Amino acid sequence: MSGYDRALSVFSPDGRLLQVEYGQEAVRRGTTAVALRGKDCIVIGVEKKNVPKLQNPGSFQKIALIDNHVCLAFAGLNADARILIDKARIEAQSHKLNLADPASLESITRYVAGVQQKYTQAGGVRPFGVSTLIAGFDVNSNVPRVYQTEPAGVYNAWKASAIGRSSKGAREFLEKNWKEDLSREESIRLTINSLLEVVQTSAGNVELAIMDPGKDVEFLPSEQIDSIVKMLQEEKEAEAARKKNGRAAATSASTTSQS
Repeated sequence: MSGYDRALSVFSPDGRLLQVEYGQEAVRRGTTAVALRGKDCIVIGVEKKNVPKLQNPGSFQKIALIDNHVCLAFAGLNADARILIDKARIEAQSHKLNLADPASLESITRYVAGVQQKYTQAGGVRPFGVSTLIAGFDVNSNVPRVYQTEPAGVYNAWKASAIGRSSKGAREFLEKNWKEDLSREESIRLTINSLLEVVQTSAGNVELAIMDPGKDVEFLPSEQIDSIVKMLQEEKEAEAARKKNGRAAATSASTTSQS
C-alpha cells in the first residue's frame, strides 16, 4: 500500500481510500459516546477524558447543542468536531432565517455528512477524524430520532448506537438490552449501563444529556449520575453473588448425590 495513502484522491488497487480509513481509526481511538431512543425521550451519554487539575473541565463538552431541538455528540478529534459543530449551527440558523422554520433532524444530519464527504474527494485537504451522533425531535413531533455520521460521509438512522474506542462492546450490550418503549428512567439506566460495560465509569468522567419533546436539553448533575452508577454497580455485585451461590449449591448437591 506504500504511496497510496499520500494523496486523498488516489484509490489503492483494492478500491480503498486509505486517508478515510485513517480518519476512521482516529474515531476508534476517541472516547466512547452512546445515544438511544426511549418511548418519548432521548438519552446521550459520553465518556470524558480526565483533564489536568488546573484546566476548567467545562471549557469543552462532548455534547453540543446545534439548535434548541438538536444535540450532537462525537468521538474522534476534538478540533475537527468543533469545526463540524460550528458549521452545523450556522446551517441550522440559516435554515431558520431563510425558511422561518427550524431544520429537521435529517436535514442537519445530511448537511453534516455532506461536509464530511466533501473532504474525502478533494486534494489539499484531509477527512474529518470524527464520527457524530445527532439526536433530537423534529419541531411539532414527539418521535425521537438518532442519526450517526462517519468520516466517509455516510449517515444512518439508529434506535441506539455507540461510537468511539469501545463502541463494539457498547453496541453489543445495547443490542441485547434495548427494547421499544423504554421509559425515561430505563433509558438513563441503560445508557449508563452500556458505558459501564466498556469503560471505568464514574460521575467525574461521564456526561449525560436527556432530551424531551418541546423542552430544553437537561444535563444530569454529577451527583445524580454518581448515585445511579453506585446503584447499578451494587445490582451487578448482588447478581454475581447470587450466581456464585447458585453454582456452589449445585456443586454441593452434585457431590452429595454422588456420595
